[in-house]
Amino acid sequence: GRLGILIVRHLKRLERVILGYLEVCDGPEEEARLGILETLQRTIEHAWPRMPCRLPVLLKALLKMIWDVHTDQGSTPEPVKAALLQGATECLILLDRCSEGQVKVLLEGVYSSCEENRVRECIRKVQENT
Repeated sequence: GRLGILIVRHLKRLERVILGYLEVCDGPEEEARLGILETLQRTIEHAWPRMPCRLPVLLKALLKMIWDVHTDQGSTPEPVKAALLQGATECLILLDRCSEGQVKVLLEGVYSSCEENRVRECIRKVQENT
């Protein structure tokens, strides 16, 4: 539909916005980050063929966000953290599908060098998804 065309046309700018939002914690409820993860999911769905070349950037941003959420000692309630991790994991799964499994390959190294259970769990969900 039209949304798809708009997304593709503005992908570069949208990507900058998405990456900017992923980096910033915006208070205990994290509305902006939860919203932007949903936006990213839609974007991947609509701009499917354009995604593989953006993998490295998006992957890095999502992993960094997963790490930040996991290590955040602030006031973010547990359900919100879980929702953020879930959203980021969904994005990774979508990226993996549109890149024919490249994400799984790229995540192997991260998984083997990471000792944090929550982060590993997110990666495992991606790797187990077929």
